[in-house]
Amino acid sequence: MVFRAGRIGRPGLLGAVARTAVVTGTASATANAVNRRAQQRAAEQQPYPQQQAPDVPPPDDDLVGKLQRLGELHASGALSDEEFAVAKAQLLR
Repeated sequence: MVFRAGRIGRPGLLGAVARTAVVTGTASATANAVNRRAQQRAAEQQPYPQQQAPDVPPPDDDLVGKLQRLGELHASGALSDEEFAVAKAQLLR
């Protein structure tokens, strides 16, 4: 009886498929790690104010805020009585 000690030479189909799976998995893992690191570096290079929302006063959309600002302009003399009355009437419409 003759026993073969194993396959010599090229791997069989199953060996080739297994090796391809290992190479593909390693390449995917490496690419994901590189991409993750690049994203971390990009986030670290951003200046601090851009990472957080800037402290900008809220827009003056409310009626009370607009009327107060209009009153301040009138009190400082930037608006005449007529200009103040017209602007106030436009806001109250």
